[in-house]
Amino acid sequence: MTPRQRIDAWLETPLVRNAIMAVIVFNAIILGTETSATLMARAGGLIVTLDRLCLAIFVLELLAKMYARGWRFFRNGWNIFDFVIVGISLMPTAGGLSVLRALRILRALRLVSVAPRLRRVVEGFVSALPGMASVFLLMALIFYIASVMATKLFSSSFPQWFGDLGNSAYSLFQIMTLESWSMGIVRPVMEVHPYAWAFFVPFIMMTTFAVVNLLVGLIVNSMQDAHSQEENSRTDAYREEVLARLVEIEKRLAARDNTPL
Repeated sequence: MTPRQRIDAWLETPLVRNAIMAVIVFNAIILGTETSATLMARAGGLIVTLDRLCLAIFVLELLAKMYARGWRFFRNGWNIFDFVIVGISLMPTAGGLSVLRALRILRALRLVSVAPRLRRVVEGFVSALPGMASVFLLMALIFYIASVMATKLFSSSFPQWFGDLGNSAYSLFQIMTLESWSMGIVRPVMEVHPYAWAFFVPFIMMTTFAVVNLLVGLIVNSMQDAHSQEENSRTDAYREEVLARLVEIEKRLAARDNTPL
């Protein structure tokens, strides 16, 4: 086994993976403490030092993976994800790039790339995106039609909610999320337009209870497919391992039978 192969195998051991996960969680806590003026006043130097130490560990891990895997490193989407996250953390945060200081918390997202269960969730979500695009298009069409209708019906009485297309779309989005939709918007509108329920109730039925649940169903189905594929790949790998062992046993038995007495 070459040195690169040994390093690659060492990086994939449970001890190293769990240690990196612990550092990610610890670093997320450290970045959270930086938002406290009291803690920064008392132990700001220690907090900054610990943050830099965590970043140094991430950089070393990334360099070790790049050395061990060479160009194969960039063939894995999760490796590219880690590379971008760590790269953002290394960018200067002075002057016009000071906003990047807030982006350092993105290091916590590395927990997704090192935790298999979280990674499976994200992969299921990504695989659902093509189907979700059609649902989002349907949602946009429903919102556009409903916004035009709401503006025409209620703009004169409630310009703060339905004065133009943008306000109507935002108000309808609030209604779709069921956030203060009844007492906050619909009932006041019904005091002026008693039959407004005939517009809002079908809108909620179509969006909140139909289209949104359709999105959830697509995501759940994609995650189940991703889980099934992973289980199938494990089964295939185990079958190949068993077959390889059987072939090896057969070779040994054949060699023993051919050995002269």
